[in-house]
Amino acid sequence: MVNKPQKTELSSVISLRHSESTKIFEKKSDLEVWNAFDKGDEMAFNYIYRCFTPIMFSFGIQITKDVDLIKDCMQNLFIDLRRKRGSLSDVISIKSYLLKILQRELFRAIKKESSHSIQNTELPENAFLIEVSHETKVIQLESETEINTQLKKALNQLTARQRQALVLLYEEGMSYKEIAEVLEFKEVKSARKLVYRAIESLKQLLKN
Repeated sequence: MVNKPQKTELSSVISLRHSESTKIFEKKSDLEVWNAFDKGDEMAFNYIYRCFTPIMFSFGIQITKDVDLIKDCMQNLFIDLRRKRGSLSDVISIKSYLLKILQRELFRAIKKESSHSIQNTELPENAFLIEVSHETKVIQLESETEINTQLKKALNQLTARQRQALVLLYEEGMSYKEIAEVLEFKEVKSARKLVYRAIESLKQLLKN
């Protein structure tokens, strides 16, 4: 299990009012926000933490159902970034960067625990569910309740990689290029193929 870091420093920082950090940074580019954080701006850190932890958790739950492990890895990630302030490289997309780092941290942690399975992880009851928009039209079912039930069953049968790709594409609106970066594919076409296969698998699973 990942060692739990000291929470005192982090908790004192994220207690800053979110509205203040949002007002300051919401119209700035990711690069400007990141550079402010690198220079020690606590409001910038607060803004990054508040904006991106929800998607980080949703992304992590597609890899493992161990909620505590995900939270530990996220906490370790942010504490490590704070310690490296002043020497961080430029980041154009904060979301892509954080998801890529979180994925690496989770894979490392999971590798240490033989009881975890990356490919065949069942989503917990309160897990993030991908909502199928009108544009995607994966399949039409009669009611929202039935859709959620059928989707959850189908999603549980996809690989963790496929679930990650669908979350990034449909919920986060990422481009295939951004998905390829987060999942660390060498070519964008690999991300396209992954999404295509995931959707085809969902179609077949939902038909059955």
